[in-house]
Amino acid sequence: MALTSTGSAHWEGDLSGSGTTTLETSGAAGPLDVTWKARTEEHGGMTSPEELIAAAHAACFSMSLAHALATAGTPATSIDTTATATFGQTDAGWRIISMAIDVVGSVPGLDADGFAAAAEGAKDGCPVSIALAGNVAITVTSRLA
Repeated sequence: MALTSTGSAHWEGDLSGSGTTTLETSGAAGPLDVTWKARTEEHGGMTSPEELIAAAHAACFSMSLAHALATAGTPATSIDTTATATFGQTDAGWRIISMAIDVVGSVPGLDADGFAAAAEGAKDGCPVSIALAGNVAITVTSRLA
């Protein structure tokens, strides 16, 4: 079964204008203020598409890693993931140029090497990673709590 999720945005003015974005399906967030300045200079209490993608990637990666660890017989007690998207100008224009994932896990019975291997596998299997693959450099730093 496929599940759809909907987000929306309202924008006023040119690129220097402003807008809002809302998580429509869940109603969990929004309207959230967005501006071009929040993407390229400073956030100033506003979000950006890149921050939303980073949050989605952190959640997706955590789920993928939790599943992989449980399937391998070493379920995690906790997983804390931070994903940092870097947005910058390239020769081809403005792009998300990298995503750095930092994960800390509490996984009884697993050593640091095993956790690092599971984290790399989760990076490759997470649906958000798959969507970004070939377009964004993704790195993972992992450590046990």
